[in-house]
Amino acid sequence: MLTVTPRAADRIRKIQAAEHHPLPRIRIEVKAGGCSGLTYDLSFATDQHPNELLFTAEGIEILIPKKSLLYLAGTELDYADGLEGKGFHFHNPNAARTCACGISFAV
Repeated sequence: MLTVTPRAADRIRKIQAAEHHPLPRIRIEVKAGGCSGLTYDLSFATDQHPNELLFTAEGIEILIPKKSLLYLAGTELDYADGLEGKGFHFHNPNAARTCACGISFAV
């Protein structure tokens, strides 16, 4: 479904510890918005909503709302800490185009 690179998993755990979140559990949603029409929303989560599925990748629990599954199939969540940009990056094979910031996409 969705994969998480070891770098992204390590960064999630570090943020989780620094912000005192109880679990390395994140919620990834696709929402309307951004300059390309759709945007990713990544946040920590403590509870699972009835409309969400739970996946585990690299020891990270990932909650994805059912309506976002189609957009996220085959996506890889990575983390970069280099000169070309620091932060989480989504490598989504379903995206027909993305904006320069990498947070907004279209299918």
